[in-house]
Amino acid sequence: MAADRSLARHVDLISLQLFVSVCELGSIGRAAEREFIAASAVSKRMSDLEAVFQTPLLERHARGVTLTAAGESLLHHARTIIYGLDKMQAELGEYAKGVRGHVRVHASISAIVQFLPEDLGSFAQAHEHIKIDLEEHLSSEVVRAVQEGAADLGICYLALEQQGLQTRAYRQDQLVLITPRRHPLAGRSAIDFADSLAYDQVGLHSNSSINRLMRQAALRAGQSIRLRIRVTGLDAMCRMIDNGLGVGVMPRRAFEWLHGAGTLACIPLQDDWATRQLQLVARDFSTLPQPARLLVDHLTAGPSRAAAA
Repeated sequence: MAADRSLARHVDLISLQLFVSVCELGSIGRAAEREFIAASAVSKRMSDLEAVFQTPLLERHARGVTLTAAGESLLHHARTIIYGLDKMQAELGEYAKGVRGHVRVHASISAIVQFLPEDLGSFAQAHEHIKIDLEEHLSSEVVRAVQEGAADLGICYLALEQQGLQTRAYRQDQLVLITPRRHPLAGRSAIDFADSLAYDQVGLHSNSSINRLMRQAALRAGQSIRLRIRVTGLDAMCRMIDNGLGVGVMPRRAFEWLHGAGTLACIPLQDDWATRQLQLVARDFSTLPQPARLLVDHLTAGPSRAAAA
């Protein structure tokens, strides 16, 4: 801790900003021009940084400068610090405009499409001075964001228990098979996923939770998925299936919101894994900021909220 305090006393934000400029422009002289400071002053600050970290950060040559391995590392950290300060300034500026709190939420596409518009809309009406920053990510990325402190709250599907995180049940969803109306499987009232493996598939991102469940089911069936095309969104999946590029798996409620009746068939999957529990994820619910705790209470309130699909 003492070493950290000592470093904070010897490295200032101006030096870090100048270091980033030098790296981006590849020249101390051009960085000096952009930042309206003498080149000698920039060079002195670069030397001071190297003295603080006790390692060369830049290789100087006639055409400018290039980064050492240590310089690459410092550039990454400097950009993170500067970005964090810019974000802090923007958020604090909103407090002056009446905002009384921020909640950073990362959620999977399934949660965003199926449930969050209504839930966040009603929360915003009840707490108009709390701002919610919502970002869409894969479930694995949601978990990582919460672990690293980039999000206060995550909403996603968890295949395995995550060490160091707490969870609360949010909603259940039901996965269905989507086919064109004239597809051989379209008349089924329900289906095992394995029965769809004889046909081309339209898949989601390779790291999506739905794609992982499909791969595991195919492996258990001793078959492989005939992936014809991969898309990043559920609406794109519907359009691809509608144009005869295969069949696909998505949450029922998402299909109903995105497509409705249309020209596609929606067949419930009978597999156990097709009923999924979406979770709220936090490092520690008891230590969340008050605005985030209010949101958690809102999302978990109501009769059998977790079982609603």
